[in-house]
Amino acid sequence: MKIVVFNVKYSENLGDGLLAQCIEKGLAKDAEDIEVETIDLAGRAGFGSGGSSSRRRQALKVLHRLPGPARRWAVGYILGRTLKKLRSEWDAKIAAADAVVIGGGNLFQDDDLNFPMKVGTVLDGVRRHNKPLAIYAVGVSGHWSDPAARLFGRLKNTKLVDVSVRDQFAQDSWRTHFPKGPDARILHDPGLLTHAIAREGCVSFPARGPRTVGLCVTEPVILKRHASQKAAAIPLKEAEDYRDLIRLLVQDGYRVRLFCNGASEDQLFAEHIRDDASMHGLAGVGMLQLAERPKTPDELIEILLSVNVILAHRLHACIAAYSLKIPHVGLGWDKKVEGFFRSMGRQAFFLNGTSTTSVDIARLLRVADSEGIDSIRHRAILAEAASGLADMRRNLTRNDQNTVVEISSVIRNDHRAVSSN
Repeated sequence: MKIVVFNVKYSENLGDGLLAQCIEKGLAKDAEDIEVETIDLAGRAGFGSGGSSSRRRQALKVLHRLPGPARRWAVGYILGRTLKKLRSEWDAKIAAADAVVIGGGNLFQDDDLNFPMKVGTVLDGVRRHNKPLAIYAVGVSGHWSDPAARLFGRLKNTKLVDVSVRDQFAQDSWRTHFPKGPDARILHDPGLLTHAIAREGCVSFPARGPRTVGLCVTEPVILKRHASQKAAAIPLKEAEDYRDLIRLLVQDGYRVRLFCNGASEDQLFAEHIRDDASMHGLAGVGMLQLAERPKTPDELIEILLSVNVILAHRLHACIAAYSLKIPHVGLGWDKKVEGFFRSMGRQAFFLNGTSTTSVDIARLLRVADSEGIDSIRHRAILAEAASGLADMRRNLTRNDQNTVVEISSVIRNDHRAVSSN
């Protein structure tokens, strides 16, 4: 059986690569008759296949400055040309597959029609070839424009056999967009299976030296552009904020290692933090380090394993850290981060809001490092993540027409109700 999975596996943000690899391994686990192929929604063919980092960073800044209508027009024009080239390739892949998966990742978000256009194109092919479809452990944004709702709404005409989202926020948003069904169950993010990648010999477990805090750095433009809250409420979004935190952590006796999830703009921002004259002394004596930009998920895992406690805005730095049983603190900017910490029962290690200071962050990192990860809950959550993926595979591969008819009927009825309004 051939399963084709659509997500953003080869994004520079290697968290997407981690979850894609976890899905591949989970779908193929203990099933010699299943072949899995992942197709990147941006048309990338491998890790490191993106364009110039400086051009990408400049393009992001230009888009951020544009008013909404102009930004959506620019994205739609450029992306439309790309999808025209990819459509026939994707259509052939779908035609040759026995089933299709869209997930995981924050794919059902309306970021200037970027994902709606891509996902809508996939849904067209799935409908055209009448293939069983699963929407798996996706993030869902609360607001969709009318064009985005129509594009995502194409799933109403597909043979949908399984729908899941990754947290309560996503489920609430899904129900808002599809009030009459299908209902989406909550499944843990596949990135929680990162430990399996590490343990299968893909990476080594390096010996840790002096206690080290890993600061996962994110370019502020990214945070502000995609935030689900006001920019002023995002903690640790300026270079000097990071430098203040570094000084506090060094005073507490920690070494600090700056790193990124792989995005080139994040690495450039980390270099900017380190290269300030006030940081030269700490770097000179080895108290401040900057990890090389990881190019593959394995390299990212090795960075995570080299530190004792992690701080991140990036969701999958936190998810992978939990999977690897590394204490971590998350910072708010998008509901998906808070949603993850809530689902793990780690709300106490999530910080957000204008009142959050570097002192607060340093204190919570010390607490996280001291308390570690609860072993019993950790084992249970990882088992739940593996079980959820296995359940999706069973729904996708079994020849259960009753499931298909039942879900498809609900969707068609919902579509008629919406159309009549």
